[in-house]
Amino acid sequence: MRSPVHPEALPFVILFSVSGAVLGRICRYAGWLMAGMAIFTLYFFRDPEREIPQGENLIVSPADGRVLRVDQVDHAPFIEGPAKRVIIFLSVFNVHINRAPIEGKVAYRHYHAGKFLPANVDKASTDNEQNSIGIDDGGYKVLVRQIAGIIARRIVCWKDAGDSISRGERFGLIRFGSRTEIFLPLSAHIDVERGDKVHGGSTIIGRRC
Repeated sequence: MRSPVHPEALPFVILFSVSGAVLGRICRYAGWLMAGMAIFTLYFFRDPEREIPQGENLIVSPADGRVLRVDQVDHAPFIEGPAKRVIIFLSVFNVHINRAPIEGKVAYRHYHAGKFLPANVDKASTDNEQNSIGIDDGGYKVLVRQIAGIIARRIVCWKDAGDSISRGERFGLIRFGSRTEIFLPLSAHIDVERGDKVHGGSTIIGRRC
């Protein structure tokens, strides 16, 4: 059975627990603070199971959070042309596991080192640290971009170019506040709008047309 907390949490939990034990001997309140940080870390790295929608042509959300915007861009990498884009903001209270929106093969991966601006501002899309993967399902291409935020300091991706991936499968995570963007062909029908809350792997955000 899969652990309800992702193993990425372990180094932080150990750090806060040991710090709490040491600092607690000096200041009780500092010890309680570190214990609280350890508990919050377990909460932040939670990794719940999700019921993946079944059916043809469905596109699921790559992340938990709130839809910041649905728009169109003139050019998206991997898609190599104009695309529809859905921007999802993840607060520190959201699950931060990223999931594949469609089934296919990872045909593109690109990492860009950058800044750590707040993830809900426009410039985060171009200036912040980010990792992109492109999934190709027999010619239908979708790009997912993981973007670090002001608190996040590491993007994790477990898939490389050439790997197969299933709809709703976990492919990475972003530590602490962040942003996830998904780029879709112009033919895609979008089922979400600004302000909607979505859940990675289970919320249908669009359909292939």
